[in-house]
Parts: sequence; C-alpha cells; structure tokens
Amino acid sequence: MLAPISWRVPPRHYGPWERVVSLLTEGLVELGLDVTLFATADSITRARLVGICPRPYSEDPNIDAKVWECLHISAVFERATEFDLIHNHFDFLPLSYSGLVKTPVVTTIHGFSSERILPVYEKYNGRAYYVAISNADRHPRLDYVATVYHGIPLEEFSLRREAGDYLLFFGRIHHDKGVREAIEVARHSGERLIIAGIIQDRDYFAREVEPFLNDRIRYIGSVGPDSRDALLGGAKALLHLINFNEPFGLSMVEAMACGTPVIATPRGSVPEIIKDEETGFIVRSVDEAVEALARLPSLDRARIRAHVERNFSRERMVENYINVYEEVLRMEEKRRHTSADGSPLYDERPWGSFTVLDEGAGYKVKRIEVLPHKRLSYQKHAHRAEHWMMVQGTGKVTLDGKEIIVPTGGTIDIPKGAAHRIENPGDEKLVFIEIQRGDYLGEDDIVRLEDDFGRAS
Repeated sequence: MLAPISWRVPPRHYGPWERVVSLLTEGLVELGLDVTLFATADSITRARLVGICPRPYSEDPNIDAKVWECLHISAVFERATEFDLIHNHFDFLPLSYSGLVKTPVVTTIHGFSSERILPVYEKYNGRAYYVAISNADRHPRLDYVATVYHGIPLEEFSLRREAGDYLLFFGRIHHDKGVREAIEVARHSGERLIIAGIIQDRDYFAREVEPFLNDRIRYIGSVGPDSRDALLGGAKALLHLINFNEPFGLSMVEAMACGTPVIATPRGSVPEIIKDEETGFIVRSVDEAVEALARLPSLDRARIRAHVERNFSRERMVENYINVYEEVLRMEEKRRHTSADGSPLYDERPWGSFTVLDEGAGYKVKRIEVLPHKRLSYQKHAHRAEHWMMVQGTGKVTLDGKEIIVPTGGTIDIPKGAAHRIENPGDEKLVFIEIQRGDYLGEDDIVRLEDDFGRAS
C-alpha cells in the first residue's frame, strides 16, 4: 500500500488521501490480508510499516518533498517481487516505475490536479489498473477497472437527531472549496458560520475570508479527529458551495454520517453523494442556498445517516477494493497466458501444439510441435512472413505447391502471401522454431486452403 508522504497515515488533522489509505489498510488487515504500508515513519498501523521518509513534508519544512518522494516510491518498486499487488495512492509519479516491474499496479486516482498530468496516465493506460473515486471523476480518455467510493468508520460519527444553531464550512481554505460563498450565505441569512480547515491559499484567506470574520462568522483552524464528530454533528448544515469539479468530497459523507444535511453546488461528484431533498439540497447560487435553509427542518436526520450506512461505510469500501484486487489478479493471470495481440501463449491443436517464446513490436517467436504423421493446414498469411528452423525431426514442407524436405538444423523462409504447410512424415515428434515478422501477428491472419480437420476457410 503506497501512501503519499505529505501527511502522516492516519493524518493528525488534514490529509484526505492519507485518511483513506489508513481506513483501507486497517480494514484489509482486520480481514487477514498481508499488507505492507509504505508511508511516513511516524505513521500508525497494524500493517507492516516501511517508513523511508521520517516525517510528513507538509509538517516539516526541512523535508525536501521531491527527494523523499523519490526515495519513498523507489523503495516500493525495488521490493515489487515480494508483493502480489501494489496499490498506489500517490498520484501519477509511481506509474513511471510500473513498466519496470511485473507486479500489477492498481492506482486510485484521487482527482486530477491539472490536465497537464494526464499524459502520464494515458501512457500507462491499459498497463496499470485505474480506480475512480466517483463516476464524475472518470476521464473519458482513460480506462478504469472500477469506481470505488470512499468509506468512513461509522462508529466515529454519532447521529445527532436535533439540528444545531450554526452553519459549517469544513475543508481547505481555497477558492475551489467555496469559503467566500459560505460566508455570503451566512451574511445574507444572518446565520452563524464556523469555518474549519487548513489555509491552503493565504492570499485568498486574507482577501476573501479574514475581512468578514466576527463574532458571528468564526475561523477555528484545522480540526482533528478528537473534535470532528461534535463539530460536524452540531451543525445545522454543511455548506459545500464548491467552484471546481469535486472528485469525491469526504467531508460531505462525514457530515451526513452525523445526520447533518449538506447544501452543495452540483459540481463533480456532488449529485452522486447527495440525494437532493433527502440528504441535503443541491443549489446553483448563494441565493438558492439561502432559500434552502428554510427547508432544512423537512429533512430527517436519521434517514441522512442511513444513506451513509448503505453507501459509504468503511466495510463497503474495503469489500469493493478486495473485489478490485481479485479482478486485477484474474486479469493478470489471463494476461500471462495471452500474447500481446490477444492470442494464447500456448495452445493445443489437432496436429500438435505451439508455445510463444518471445514477442515484440513486429515479431513473434514460437516453438511448434507436430505429432507423428500429422500436418498443418495448407494456408497463407496476408500480414506476415515466417522463418522456420527444424530442431528435432525432419519436416516435409509444401511451399506454393512445391514439396521441400527440411532436415534437423535446416531452415526455410515462408514469404508473406505464399501458400504453405508442414507435415511430420516420421514416427517421432517434429519440433521447429518459427520466427514471424509483419505488421500484424494475430492467429486470425490465416486463410486455410486445405485442412485435414475440416477447418478450411
């Protein structure tokens, strides 16, 4: 399990990716899976911990992020043969190592920070296995093995059946998260507002948040697990009036687990997480958010909690990831027995069998065995030429109607488009090596002109 090293696993206060890694890791360990967690050395886990980076770089300015990221990621891939599977939560950089190892790499894409990172995901599309955290966050140019919603430990969140007397903003202080919009809702409605979260953009905080702080609109800093439940549960509503396409939105689920409804704009995952007019309200402006406040008493806080229990529990997330792992391992097993063009690496035929020994761009090497007194179909190929070498026994080759005897150690070239067949006239198995070259090497590039087994084209 490859975690980021911006924050500890689990995080002391902020760190949504690290929080998901912790919940998933501990859930897998509880079910008996053998998990090695690569995270900062101060992380806390029941898994086997490998901590290359001593402390989170977001907490210690003396930690050079790029240096320790390189050391951290390389430590995983240098030990790749020890693992059945590597689960990457570190964004795009570890993908550049994935082509150097045979261990399958599952990558949970926790959102796209920028379109500029997409080329890395595109390069390894089809080689790595991508998991989306919401259907809205799936990129149309990538293939995904699954969508797995984040899950939370429900025992850490208490249902509050009575609404509190304040609105809540809970997240990082940044334009994307809509802090100023939450402030405007409070100012227009006269409601109290508590703002909690790390300051990610200090200029934004100084310009759009700080001037409006007073005894009715308060900023309380980042809130950790010890007081998160009380703060979320005591709110009248969580305001999530975002200005970007939300990949998931863990705070929405955490609030709803306490029975607290969410008022949010319909960006990204929001319509997947919130059931409009049942677990909150989806609005398109500050004015609509203010109007929604009057409808909050119509919502049943117990039903809001039940929605989270059904869809966003830690247990469900862990189960879904185990399903992903099993599917990936099945796909890898199939891939190990399948050639690059989708044909089998080994196959038995009525005349004998073949094994693919090697393949690459424009070539394939096979070991072909022909049973005594059997012969292949009289055939031709539109896209490839072949070179044969007899390594055991003598082959009787027909090439464009002419019979040629090729002894052990002998070779023969089969031009592209030429009609040909090989027969084993002896009493022992015939073995020859076939080297194919061409622009397409699939097993379906064949026209059978004659066949002893009823397969003529």
